[in-house]
Amino acid sequence: MSTLVRNQAPVGAILQHSHSKSVVFSLALLPCAWLVYAAITNQLGANPAEALVRATGDWTLRFLCAVLAVTPLRVITVTPALARFRRMLGLFVYFYGVLHLLSYSWFDMGFDLADISRDITKRPFILVGFTSFVLLSALAATSFNRAIKALGAPRWRKLHTLVYAVALLAILHFFWMRAGKNDFAEVAVYAAILGTLLAWRAIRFAKRQSS
Repeated sequence: MSTLVRNQAPVGAILQHSHSKSVVFSLALLPCAWLVYAAITNQLGANPAEALVRATGDWTLRFLCAVLAVTPLRVITVTPALARFRRMLGLFVYFYGVLHLLSYSWFDMGFDLADISRDITKRPFILVGFTSFVLLSALAATSFNRAIKALGAPRWRKLHTLVYAVALLAILHFFWMRAGKNDFAEVAVYAAILGTLLAWRAIRFAKRQSS
């Protein structure tokens, strides 16, 4: 264990550097910058609206996988400094989720609230996706230190276990969306990643309870 800790020390020092958060922030904005550039330069294909809706949804899922991977990576690699990025990555999940919802509301529905409301109630995958976004909004709104103090740490931690429900609903949303095209290859990849990350937590929790 001491050898592992020594090997991880340089990595931890890099992650604790004052500019490391700025680097991660900049990297997390690159997908958005590319989508804006691609939209301006007409590089989104024959159906740019669908491309934007799909791409923002994909990046929401990718950042959700990233934020759920922080704790397993921190524990397995003995790199406590990774925890510094969890909140930022979580807010980027919300950021891309907002872009996904805006892309759907604008390009698919023309910001017609009545049509959007009917669509949510008529199509199960839209309802599931919207439910996931509502839960994600609660997590984003309470992701700051002031909210932790107001709620108290135990209640705050309990509230933020909703991220697991968000993950399950997001995969279900993606599955139902792709069911119409009978295309489940990408769904299987994300489901495997999220399933592994959630299973790791379940096993760790079971071990703690039995010890």
